[in-house]
Amino acid sequence: MGRLTTHILDTASGCPAAGVPVELFALSGNQRIRLSGASTNADGRCDEPLLDGEGVQVGVYEILFHVGEYLRARDADLPSPAFLDVVPVRFGVASPDEHYHVPLLISPYGYSTYRGS
Repeated sequence: MGRLTTHILDTASGCPAAGVPVELFALSGNQRIRLSGASTNADGRCDEPLLDGEGVQVGVYEILFHVGEYLRARDADLPSPAFLDVVPVRFGVASPDEHYHVPLLISPYGYSTYRGS
């Protein structure tokens, strides 16, 4: 059975990003359907997969990482509005029986992602 997981690392401080709200959506045509939501724990991970088992289907998904409050709390010198607030990561699932891990590496002025393991 497949599953979808994530974690967030703060590359500016070298620490996991705790307390960041994360939302998962399925995209179909013009529709965006919210499937789940969670917040990251002290290790920067969600306690449960965002999606697992038969819920993982072939398709296009989007994770919204609500990093704004986290970044503001870590860096008092951020401008208003901050450069990053909500980071969307859109990706495809072609093999729903596999583990898809979508990490986010974040700093106040940039981010990156990749398919992890």
